[in-house]
Amino acid sequence: QLVESGGGLVQPGGSLRLSCATTGYIFTIIRMGWYRQAPGTQRELVAAIGTDGGSVYVDSVKGRFAISRDYAKNTVYLQMDNLKPEDTAVYYCNADPAIKEYWGQGTQVTVSS
Repeated sequence: QLVESGGGLVQPGGSLRLSCATTGYIFTIIRMGWYRQAPGTQRELVAAIGTDGGSVYVDSVKGRFAISRDYAKNTVYLQMDNLKPEDTAVYYCNADPAIKEYWGQGTQVTVSS
């Protein structure tokens, strides 16, 4: 099970840190990702992290977002800095590639002045 939190309303240039609480051993041995879906668009993978800590990002968030994972807390994080209005979306965590059964409710991020 995956539970996202940490979203909210923030002004352009602001920061948020999203958290994904995981339960189940499987989430400690697979690649994890953060996805987002804005209204009228397809869900996209924005960041992923392997079990070795190696990470990848979609070009639009490189240099602004950072994904990390804390095995002791069974949590995956997404630090988002210098947020832009185009980052507005519902953010989800899941495995990479995603496992259909594990999509959660997501957490809304709104970037607006």
